Amino acid sequence: MEKPSSLKIWVEAARPKTLPAGVAPVLIGTSIAVSEGKWDILSGLCALIGAVFIQVGANYANDYFDYLKGADSAERLGPRRVTQAGLVKPESMRFATLWVFLFACVPGSYIVMRGGLPFVVIGLSAIFFAVVYTAGPFPLGYIGIADLFVLVYFGPVAVAGTYYLHTLRFSSDAVLAGIASGLLSTALLTVNNLRDIEQDRAAGKKTLAVRFGASFARLEYMTCVLTATALIPMYLFLMKNRFYLPVAALVSTAYALRLVRAVLGGMSGSELNQVLAATGKLLILFSILFSVCWLL
Repeated sequence: MEKPSSLKIWVEAARPKTLPAGVAPVLIGTSIAVSEGKWDILSGLCALIGAVFIQVGANYANDYFDYLKGADSAERLGPRRVTQAGLVKPESMRFATLWVFLFACVPGSYIVMRGGLPFVVIGLSAIFFAVVYTAGPFPLGYIGIADLFVLVYFGPVAVAGTYYLHTLRFSSDAVLAGIASGLLSTALLTVNNLRDIEQDRAAGKKTLAVRFGASFARLEYMTCVLTATALIPMYLFLMKNRFYLPVAALVSTAYALRLVRAVLGGMSGSELNQVLAATGKLLILFSILFSVCWLL
C-alpha cells in the first residue's frame, strides 16, 4: 500500500469531519448580529479562524495523548489515529499541537483588542480544556465530564462570544441559540463514545457511555439532537416572532429523526461511523438553516 503524503496525514489528523463544531457557532452568532445591523467583518473572520485552529489543536492533542495513554489500538473502530498508526512520530505530533495553538493566538490577538480581557480568559481556557480533554491526571474525556465542556464551549460561549465581538453587547437570544449548537456538538461526542464503548471500557476511559451504558448514550443522543433541532428553534419562534424558524426546525428535525432511528435501533460499532459523519452534516445543515431563517 502506498504511504499517504505528509499533507494528507496531517489533514487526516485534523479530522475535518469534526470541524463543523467550530464553524457552526460562529455562523449562528454572526447571523444574529447581522440581523441587528451591527457586525464587524474582521471579528467574524478572526472568530472563525481561531475556532478552527483550536478545534484542530484539540484533535492533534487528542491523537497524541490517547496514544500515550494506550487508549488507541489497532482494533480501533473509528477513523485512524496517525500517531498510533506510526504515520507521525509522537514528538512531531506534540510539536504540531503547540504550533497550532500558537497560530490560534494570532486571530486571538485581534479578538482581545476588540472584546477585551474576558476574551483572554475564554481563549486560554478553551485551549486549556482542549488539552486536558485527554491530558493530565484527570483528563475530561476519561472521567465522563467532557460532554459538559463541549456543550458550553461549542455552544453559548462560542455563539454569544461571536455575537459580542460583532456588537459589543450581550444577547440572551445568542445564548439560547448557542445551546442548540452546543447540543449538536455534544451529540457528535456521544455517538463517538457509543461507538467506542467497549474499547474505552477496556482502556479505563470512563465516558458517560461507559459509566451509564449504551442505552443511556442512545437516549442522550436523541435528547441532544431533538432539543437542538426542534425545541429551541420553536421556542425562539414563539418568543421572538422569528417566523421562518419553523422551516429550519422542520427540515433539520426530519434529517435528525433518521439518525435517531438508527441510533435507537441498536446500531453499534463501526456502523456508527456513518451516523457520526451524518451528525456533523446535521450540525452544518442546522447552522445554515437557522442563520438564514433568522435573517429573513
